[in-house]
Amino acid sequence: MEKSTVRLQKYFTDCGVLSRRAAEAEIAAGRVTVNGTVATTGQPVTPGVDTVVWRGKRVVPRKSDHRYVLLNKPRGFVTTMADEKGRPTVRDLVRDVGTRVYPVGRLDMDSDGLLLLTDDGDLANRLTHPRHEIPKLYHVTVKGAVSPEALARLGKPFLLDGYETLPATVTLLTATPQNTTLSFTLFEGRNRQIRRMCETVALSITRLTRVALGQITLLDLPEGKWRELTPDEVAYLKGN
Repeated sequence: MEKSTVRLQKYFTDCGVLSRRAAEAEIAAGRVTVNGTVATTGQPVTPGVDTVVWRGKRVVPRKSDHRYVLLNKPRGFVTTMADEKGRPTVRDLVRDVGTRVYPVGRLDMDSDGLLLLTDDGDLANRLTHPRHEIPKLYHVTVKGAVSPEALARLGKPFLLDGYETLPATVTLLTATPQNTTLSFTLFEGRNRQIRRMCETVALSITRLTRVALGQITLLDLPEGKWRELTPDEVAYLKGN
């Protein structure tokens, strides 16, 4: 294979359209053509030369100089690029991105799920502003039952660090005698906000997972893996 070519499934990730796994599924299903011919998984293509079409739309190389990465962060990794205590960091999971990207916001070491990383400082500043308008969705499992009173309290403002938070949207997802899973939608980001909210109503969290950032979700991304954001997802985050 010539150096100027890439495998078709990687071409999709390089263009920021699909994860490699999702691209392989679409290729196998016959939904991708190269130069008018139904493609095969692993087929070499030359970016800027070959015409790749997926579901009737041409897939073209990205024009942005910045990188926008979505990571499915596992528990046990610190959301930083270096840790003085020698703990595993998210940097270990994105070394193969090919450029240095930085986390946007935080997920604490014991939390998992969706984490954005980028080298676009302007977008990172916009998304980490306390009043940015893109909601974040979490699934939170706690020990035991959650009373109607506790559930109602979680949906009201909290005073954290001298600041009154915006009300969160909190709903019940599943409940067993041992555990309850709640859905939290936050409209701002405060340090360990959900954990501190739950402590206030005497709830003990066993798992906290971020599952969506507005319209952006993990899709089929395995834990510990990353994918490029699609152009539409980047435009959404920028408010375009």
